[in-house]
Amino acid sequence: MRDPGLPSLDQLRVFIAVIDHGGFAHAARALHRTQSVISYTIANLEEQLNVALLDRSKRKPTLTEAGKALLADARAVSLKVDGMRARAKALSAGLEAEVSLVVDVMFSTCKLVRILHAFQKEFPTVSMRLRTEALGAVTQLVADGTCRIGISGWMPGTPDVIERQACGFVTMVPVVAPDHPLAHIDGIVPTGVLREHTQLVLTDRSTLTQGQDFGVLALRDWRLGDLSSKHALLRNGIGWGNMPLEFVQWDLDAGRLVQLEIAEGSSFSFPLYVIRRGDEEPGPATRWLMQQFLDLAQPGEPMPLSEREQRELAAHAAQLAAQPHAYHALSECASAPHQAPASSADNGKAGAAKPRRPKPPAADAPAGIAVAAPISLRPR
Repeated sequence: MRDPGLPSLDQLRVFIAVIDHGGFAHAARALHRTQSVISYTIANLEEQLNVALLDRSKRKPTLTEAGKALLADARAVSLKVDGMRARAKALSAGLEAEVSLVVDVMFSTCKLVRILHAFQKEFPTVSMRLRTEALGAVTQLVADGTCRIGISGWMPGTPDVIERQACGFVTMVPVVAPDHPLAHIDGIVPTGVLREHTQLVLTDRSTLTQGQDFGVLALRDWRLGDLSSKHALLRNGIGWGNMPLEFVQWDLDAGRLVQLEIAEGSSFSFPLYVIRRGDEEPGPATRWLMQQFLDLAQPGEPMPLSEREQRELAAHAAQLAAQPHAYHALSECASAPHQAPASSADNGKAGAAKPRRPKPPAADAPAGIAVAAPISLRPR
């Protein structure tokens, strides 16, 4: 048996197109060629490699066992060549005119603002195109080339072309308004009880997670398109839901929201990644921006608050000291219906509901002001 020949890059890409587009005719339309040329190219590739790649006995060509094994190699070669071309293009072009970034809504706004502020100082001539999305929509925008880089959680069904690197995590907590029935259940809320109350859930505007749910426990749910709407509904007692801890920390401190203890856990964390297309080489400004997000996953010296942030924090603390805290008003309202002393018979009942008291605000974290978590910004 003769040794396999040397296939061309064009042959490999035609082979990939036939599989990705579901047949010779669809591949021909995608590549703007005739079907006969596509068939001829695949036949020559099989002749070069001395193996049958496709089973043509059926109406739609399917991969043989050899074809399945070699398809992964064909994709790897194609991606490597695309990456080499993109790198050469970036090196010859120099600094890019603009950077496009898409960020998951769960990512800390304070950290994002501080990174972008440093980016503006470092690259004053580079424009920024920023979008915020949820779930698979972040990956979708990077995969289709709308945005060069993204900050996303892990997504099933991520295209092979997407590369990702860890850049920290988000802590999520189940919360509810203090006047919601779930807030008055002492201890762990049973899953059966939790299912009976409406859950507020973010919806995915992409097709990557179509038909899949993440963290949905209730039998009834409301699907929302943005995190701010979900936050507003939660504070007004319309259901319960999971929220980023940093987003609602000051609501919890002020008693505007209550953290639930549920059987699945009172909090959970999911990782975040910097993602980009592997066949596109980022320019200098994009690489610098990516590194700032990657540094969030590395321990380092905390960045002190700026003078403006220190002034805002001091002014807000003085304002709070001059007026009763919202927590006290909520505590009094919540305790009013339960001020009557309980009888001994009531004390003997198992599972009697007790009002859940909001946690008092911490002295160093006044409610209503989002103090940025310390992050490290690495100079270029």
